[in-house]
Amino acid sequence: MKVFVNNKEVETGAATLSQLSQELNLPAAGIAVAVNNRMIPRTEWDAHPLAEGDKVIVIKAVCGG
Repeated sequence: MKVFVNNKEVETGAATLSQLSQELNLPAAGIAVAVNNRMIPRTEWDAHPLAEGDKVIVIKAVCGG
């Protein structure tokens, strides 16, 4: 299936957001993820299904000031 991660098309076999996170080697902390403009809490990643064409945005926290 194809999804878009930060506006780049990605071919994935992941059925859930958690599986996609593992495929992409996302860090265990310091990120937030939205699917189709809806923030998904990390506690829901295992149960959140992905569908063809979903738009996934990964936001990484940065330090600064």
